[in-house]
Amino acid sequence: MHPNQLAQAALRALHLMDLTALNDTDTHASIRALAAAANTPVGTPAALCVYAQFVQTAQAALTEEGLDLPVATVTNFPYGNADPEAAAAETAAAIHLGADEVDVVFPYRALLAGDAEVGRKLVELSRAAVGDKILKVIIESGELKDPALIRQASEISIAAGAHFIKTSTGKVPVNATLEAAEIMIQAIHDAGKPVGFKAAGGVRSAADAAAYLAIADRIMGPTWASAATFRFGASSLLGNLLTTVGHDAGATKTSAY
Repeated sequence: MHPNQLAQAALRALHLMDLTALNDTDTHASIRALAAAANTPVGTPAALCVYAQFVQTAQAALTEEGLDLPVATVTNFPYGNADPEAAAAETAAAIHLGADEVDVVFPYRALLAGDAEVGRKLVELSRAAVGDKILKVIIESGELKDPALIRQASEISIAAGAHFIKTSTGKVPVNATLEAAEIMIQAIHDAGKPVGFKAAGGVRSAADAAAYLAIADRIMGPTWASAATFRFGASSLLGNLLTTVGHDAGATKTSAY
């Protein structure tokens, strides 16, 4: 890819990022630093994604930065337990804390064992729990592995009301892949519903991001991918994107996330 094209893709990807910190070592101070990193010389990411106990810290820090960004959190994370009521209750609690978006883990192990119904119920209840906020469903494509199962989890989630389908938690050996993205975005296309896609885990460079965007552009058309329909969940990506567009990434403090 020509350097100018790569820089354009990097800038595009930056505005589609859920800038993420989901580490056991996260602190209120590190989340404030994450919010500061979102205030880049070339604009902001699409959202911040943090554990529920840091939602209000993230919101306050964004306000201090003069930024009006959504704050996302995760539920049923990272294990994807097959307990729809518990996932929905955790999702409702996250909304009560002020989360604008919730990324809930689909019960992928149940699907691997042949139970598709529990996933449908979990997504339906979680969608009801978010009210007018955004629900992203993490299907954990790297654990499902089989293209037919990735497609099935995507279709179940879309039919049950997901606003986005997301590849991965970032906590398993295989996270986002181009192959899974192709299957998932094709499922969105074929469903004909206004559902978005999120690639998470392992997207570390502008070149990586460009490859995912190329799939979306090819299947959905070059104007489809926006913050309302396409996200990258990433922690270390921001620095590379800023470097690619010609800015010093040293002050972003993302290397620890």
